[in-house]
Amino acid sequence: MTLSQLILSQLSDPFRIVLIVGLVITMLRTRPVTGTLLPLASGIAFVAIIIPVTITQGLGEPMWRQISAGLLSNAVILGIVLGVWELYRRARG
Repeated sequence: MTLSQLILSQLSDPFRIVLIVGLVITMLRTRPVTGTLLPLASGIAFVAIIIPVTITQGLGEPMWRQISAGLLSNAVILGIVLGVWELYRRARG
């Protein structure tokens, strides 16, 4: 599997997307106490590590490659989710 195929498969993973959406919702609820950057960064790293370690054991790609592609994929998904949230917030007034 090439790196682009790995990233595209991670970008279309519904479980990963739901975890990132949940991460953003949790961050919004706890923002006054924990801030924004630290929860998002640690959440992205957590999801990028936990999925390959627990679910994709037989993928055939090295673990470091799956995790690094996961970090990139999670950052892209997070950017999209935060962009959609900001559009919703501005449209709501």
